[in-house]
Amino acid sequence: MSTQGPSPALFFDTISAYHRTEALRAAIELDLFTLIAGGQRTATQLASACQASPRGVRILADYLAILGFLRKHDDQYELSPDAAVLLNRQSPAYLGGTVDFLLTPKLRECFQHLTAAVRRGGTAVSDEGTVSHDNPIWVAFARAMGPLMQVPARLLAELLGGDVQQPLRVLDVAAGHGLFGIAVAARFPQAHITALDWPNVLAVAAENARRAGVSERHALRPGSAFDVDWGGPYDVVLLTNFLHHFDLPTCAKLAAKAHAALAPNGRALTLEFIPNPDRISPPETATFALTMLATTAQGDAYTFTEYQQVFAQAGFARSEFHVLPPTTQQAVVSYKS
Repeated sequence: MSTQGPSPALFFDTISAYHRTEALRAAIELDLFTLIAGGQRTATQLASACQASPRGVRILADYLAILGFLRKHDDQYELSPDAAVLLNRQSPAYLGGTVDFLLTPKLRECFQHLTAAVRRGGTAVSDEGTVSHDNPIWVAFARAMGPLMQVPARLLAELLGGDVQQPLRVLDVAAGHGLFGIAVAARFPQAHITALDWPNVLAVAAENARRAGVSERHALRPGSAFDVDWGGPYDVVLLTNFLHHFDLPTCAKLAAKAHAALAPNGRALTLEFIPNPDRISPPETATFALTMLATTAQGDAYTFTEYQQVFAQAGFARSEFHVLPPTTQQAVVSYKS
């Protein structure tokens, strides 16, 4: 029989978790991962390259090795496999730029008022939080989060299936960086994409479309998804990382707009953080609900059953659930008929 008593380890790991955040941010700002990838392996070499203190670099690099971002052999550091792909600035999958959005003061402020948000049942920093009218935070999101969305965008495009030469008409709602519509355009060379979002956000989507070589098939529809005419008919409506910002009645209204904009055989593709019915698994998905509590007035991480009901209420005939490994997100494909 075990005699081990209660452990304070989880408490201390959680209460000091911001140490990990700031260590990673410091390493990204100093470009340590890129320098190590380039051959600077010792604390002295790294300190010289990034104009920092050898002692400071050594302590930071040791901490990153403890966390698992680096590996240490004698006095030399090397990147972990994940860091080599995701934190080397020369890698096409580099994620360091996402800190510009994930650690923006506006988001951090929302979590600093989490107690008040719990009491209120929604964000305590304003009436609407991050979904306020034409909020500039979404420009930061569009510019910073693109690399993180490459894989889910490709997986979502693959869910469309069928002949890649089919001439799809696609509406990308709350397009942001535009990568979901762009991924469809890349997979289906006859597809035409209409991206809907605020004008300043669409400027980023247009840049990405030009960079991907699909700008001739990528049109812009500026405005609020609640106010602007969606147009149509479309074969596909993309609702990616959008519905979680709102309560279920509002989601139903947006689903109804999608239904009205679709051709008779059209589909709505929803990408979201969709937890299991217990709402605590899988953990990397289910924890997203806290982000919605802190940053929005009424958003949440909804279950598939809830999305089924939302789309059925809007008139869709049926909805399918799809996991999208290795991402932490899931998809719902809803059929108009």
